[in-house]
Amino acid sequence: MTRYEARPIEPTALKELRATDDGGRPCVPYPATEAGDPLRCCLRGAEPGERVALVSYAPLRRWAAAHWAKPGAYDEQGPVFIHAEDCGGPAEREGYPFSRTGALRVLRRYSAEGRIVGGRLLEIPADEEHGFDTAFAEAFADPEVALVHVRAVEYGCFQFEVRRG
Repeated sequence: MTRYEARPIEPTALKELRATDDGGRPCVPYPATEAGDPLRCCLRGAEPGERVALVSYAPLRRWAAAHWAKPGAYDEQGPVFIHAEDCGGPAEREGYPFSRTGALRVLRRYSAEGRIVGGRLLEIPADEEHGFDTAFAEAFADPEVALVHVRAVEYGCFQFEVRRG
């Protein structure tokens, strides 16, 4: 089965978010007090003491601008955790980020125009990687799907993006 690439927030976008977030607010760094906050810059959980920030991020906005798409009302924004300074991005690792058996995820599918063209609820199975691979294969079997956003059901938080090969 094909392995799909979980994409973190792009370095250029991170630089912008570390100054002013997508809601127009300044970035306010602080030391993480607990382990586990999902860092979208390096696709891992934060460690206590790391300097992080909670910023507003519009995950479809920059992709849409680069692809001349017009997502309209689908250009939503929400909170994400990032390192307050450059972290070098994700380390080499196995599996998909922020994945744990039994957790619920929504895989929201977008067209090349930036419009939602479907979605799927995924309860992450014991074989986490196979569960995600199957769900992404199902999504990209539709030729209209250009990218998929993975979100946590509990808070609707953006987790990561996967693009068509």
